[in-house]
Amino acid sequence: MSTIAYKRLFKLAFAVLLVGCASKPVTYHDDSAKNTHQQTKIPPAVYPVELPDPHYPSSHGKAPYSSSYGAKKLTGTYANSPAVRSFIQHLVKQQGFSETYLNGLFSQANRLDSVIRLESPAPSTGPSKPSLGSWTRYRNKFLTDAHISNGVEFWHNNADAIKQASTTYGVDPEYIVGIIGVETYFGKNFGKTCIFDALTTLSFDTVRRSSYFTSELENFLLMTRDEGFDPRQPQGSWAGAMGYGQFMPSSFRKLAVDFNHDGRRDLWHPKDAVGSVANYFSRSGWQLHSLVTKRSSPVNDEAVIELSTYEGSEFWRVYPNFKVIKKYNNSNKYAMAVHQLAQAIKQRYQQVYAGNIDNVSN
Repeated sequence: MSTIAYKRLFKLAFAVLLVGCASKPVTYHDDSAKNTHQQTKIPPAVYPVELPDPHYPSSHGKAPYSSSYGAKKLTGTYANSPAVRSFIQHLVKQQGFSETYLNGLFSQANRLDSVIRLESPAPSTGPSKPSLGSWTRYRNKFLTDAHISNGVEFWHNNADAIKQASTTYGVDPEYIVGIIGVETYFGKNFGKTCIFDALTTLSFDTVRRSSYFTSELENFLLMTRDEGFDPRQPQGSWAGAMGYGQFMPSSFRKLAVDFNHDGRRDLWHPKDAVGSVANYFSRSGWQLHSLVTKRSSPVNDEAVIELSTYEGSEFWRVYPNFKVIKKYNNSNKYAMAVHQLAQAIKQRYQQVYAGNIDNVSN
């Protein structure tokens, strides 16, 4: 057989081999709650990816996976960390990741001293500060004219998505807006910390909640695989929260939705964020058009909470929807700030855009 014929035969055999490899599915276990309406339409990426996948366009600070993460050995800051090596092996065996991919990725991980300080603050040596006025101080951070005005603008700019999310999930629209306002000032404060570096640091360089953050790091890597994000690109809070609604990775995987139907769940996109916050509330038991809280007299009742102001204590009777807000952040002051900001934004929105909002109860 001629040399040309051998070359043609070799090319044909190589092409058949590539097709067989590309069609082989990546298998991994996912024990989190499933919801068919929340899953991306894009299949998980194969690891490692040699070339950028055209189905995953770069947007909102995220980019296609890169083969630059591939490495035979773990190097860098965590090269001698048994815990990181063990974690990599867990992901390989239990989640179907490529070891070379993870070696390359964790070789680029940075230990963030600022994150360690925030998670492990020095113990206080002085007397504790009195709680007098604690609610007043907290409230003044969020119940500002700027917050209300920006909330009205955010609602107006995303009115269709907010109305659709309210109808789809049965959540009063002002509370969708209120959460986003308290969490990220309507997208003006996403956070600038590399989520991968933050979660790696919290998992392997702190003690207090290391198990929790290790679980979140695993969920983060599964999330980036599911959605086609480059793990080193998403930025957020020092604790790993992301997007307009500041979802942790586990919440992202369970509750984020592709509300704009572009094939990926992207909480840095306002429409996906709006739908995801509404889904979070709905799945937590939100009751549409129901009371959240109202002023009360001081009574011995577990449904009445006390908040300290400089003028004295305020007493509020809370209802199931108040407790739903607390599932987002288990703080009475937080839930009250969301409630009062939501109501203030709603009132001004009605004044500015009369007739453009459904008449919902407080």
